[in-house]
Amino acid sequence: MFPTGGRNIPYIFSDKELAAPFSAADQCHKQKTGSVRHLVMPLLFKILYCCGIRLSEATTLKRRHVDLRTGVLTIQSGKYNKDRLVPMASDLTEECKKFDAVVHSGAGTDTYFLRGRSDGQPIHRATVYGNFRIFLWNAGISHGGKGRGPRVHDLRHTFAVHCLRRWVEQGKDLSAYIPVLKTYLGHSSFHETAYYLRLTADLYPSITKCVEQAMGQLLPPIGGLQ
Repeated sequence: MFPTGGRNIPYIFSDKELAAPFSAADQCHKQKTGSVRHLVMPLLFKILYCCGIRLSEATTLKRRHVDLRTGVLTIQSGKYNKDRLVPMASDLTEECKKFDAVVHSGAGTDTYFLRGRSDGQPIHRATVYGNFRIFLWNAGISHGGKGRGPRVHDLRHTFAVHCLRRWVEQGKDLSAYIPVLKTYLGHSSFHETAYYLRLTADLYPSITKCVEQAMGQLLPPIGGLQ
């Protein structure tokens, strides 16, 4: 009944900023007997950025949803109740294989892939948020407080923007690649995907002209995006 204010403006990590929290996550140490936090956290954040999936989609992945042979994630009942296939890069697939061999030796296919406790339940969102704040702090990246970020979800936003930036720099036909990104991210409309065109153009002035020439008719005004 009451407005909650404007949406969050996405925080897009620079290449240098992105490396720092990942390095901090890799330095996780085993805290207690039976804990796999030091193994789960580094892989979780790599999957969030490298695949651009939502946190809820990552935490609900089960072993049967992670095809280690083909390197494809199956996202079931994602946002808008949509299913989709998300291919992983070969190096990320290899990390998933190593993780599975250590964490899930002898486990069934219905076990949560990124489990949080010895009972096989998924990692809790509050645990993820807490660790993310720690990694940001250890990486020297300040957090602006509630509603400001950086947020865990900003890894997804950063993936999309970096992807578009790379395509523009490579001279790809954006009109052909935008539908690919839309499907990969699980968007329900082109409006959601086109939003990243504006973010990319505004953040990287050197490619603004290329973006506007290719997709100027799709560039929406800047605002929040979930």
